[in-house]
Amino acid sequence: MEPNTATSSKQRQHLTEFQDLENKEGELYLRFYVASEREFALPATVVREVISAPLDRITPIPNAPYALLGTLNLRGRVIWVADLSYFLNEPNALNTERAEISVIAVEHQDIMVGLAVDRIVGMEWLEVEEIQQNNSDSTATGFVRGEWMLDELSHKSIQLLDQQAIIQSGLWVA
Repeated sequence: MEPNTATSSKQRQHLTEFQDLENKEGELYLRFYVASEREFALPATVVREVISAPLDRITPIPNAPYALLGTLNLRGRVIWVADLSYFLNEPNALNTERAEISVIAVEHQDIMVGLAVDRIVGMEWLEVEEIQQNNSDSTATGFVRGEWMLDELSHKSIQLLDQQAIIQSGLWVA
C-alpha cells in the first residue's frame, strides 16, 4: 500500500468521526462505570480531561478522608482525587491494586477535582428530553439528576450525575 493511500484513509476516518460529532442529536456525555458495575454519565461540557493515571502519580495525603485517594498534578495544577464510589454510597470501593486508575477531571466555578472510576465507556450523544426522574431509593440521589432507561425489562439505566453537588459535597473534608 502506498503511504499516501494509508494517510488519506486515516484522514477519511478522522473526517468521519468529526462528521458523526456534528450530525448527532441531543447533548454529548461521558459514560463510565463505578466499581459496583452501575453506569453513570457526566455532561461533556464539565469534563476537562480523562486521565489514565498510574497509582504512583496520585500522592496520598495523611489523615485525609477515606474517600480521598490523594492529589494529582495535572499540567501544573494540583487537583484532589476521590473514589466516586464513596460519594454514591456504593457497596464496593474502587480497586486500587491495578496498574492505572481512570480519573475524570471535572470543573465547576474554577474548582477542579478528579473522580476516580472503574472504567470509561466513552462519549455518547444522549437526548435530554429522555431523562427521567431518578426512581432509585439509593442514598446517592443527592448526586444524581436523573436517568436514561436503556432497557425497561432489565431496568438497566445510565444515571446522570450532578457535578456541582459532588464538588460542593462535604465528603471532601469529612
